[in-house]
Amino acid sequence: MVRKIIQIDKEKCNGCGACAEACHEGAIAMVNGKAELMRDDYCDGLGDCLPACPTGGITFVEREAAAYDEKAVMEAKQRKMQKEGMTLPCGCPGSHSRKIEHRGEDGADLPHIEQVSRLSQWPVQIKLVPVNAPYFSGAKLLIAADCTAYAYAAFHERFIRGHITLVGCPKLDGVDYSEKLTEIIRNNDIKGVTVVRMEVPCCGGLEHAAITALKNSGKFIPWQVVTVTIDGRLKEE
Repeated sequence: MVRKIIQIDKEKCNGCGACAEACHEGAIAMVNGKAELMRDDYCDGLGDCLPACPTGGITFVEREAAAYDEKAVMEAKQRKMQKEGMTLPCGCPGSHSRKIEHRGEDGADLPHIEQVSRLSQWPVQIKLVPVNAPYFSGAKLLIAADCTAYAYAAFHERFIRGHITLVGCPKLDGVDYSEKLTEIIRNNDIKGVTVVRMEVPCCGGLEHAAITALKNSGKFIPWQVVTVTIDGRLKEE
């Protein structure tokens, strides 16, 4: 089948290994000091490795490749972790089940505090928002993975307030947002971009799309990437 998959330029590869570490599927390994795509069917095409590469040596291509085999990936992880005396739950790392409890220092439930919505525009889905919407003029843009607002309690105050909000999930939507985000940034007076993603691997696709859009827009705009952990904290880089 013809599908989107990564391509590694070995001339640009400096052997740092950051991409292999960022690839949670184990598709990339270091061979003779250079990064190499070991198996097509281990690459999910979401590109978590792309923003990790300091030299820009990894890109997407459309070519004949085996379909992504999540079962094979998880089995390989299971074998590896069993050798290390560990076990791995089934499924994508971003879909592992876990219970999260938030309590105060004394163990009591945290008090409920009524908050005000800071959302200033509609729609918010990247796929639905008009490219030339008037609220983009002079805007600070928030590009967020849709799970982040559920995970981080102060999301409205910390991120949505004072921003135009765009949300999406590259894994569920199955699209590359970079083209539309490029048009939004290129055709409007955007003052800054904040990308908020979850710590799960599939959110790398959203981060990559936003960074690609910034580069392709031809503009120099202040930007930052913030990562939210599964239990609702901001991850320190």
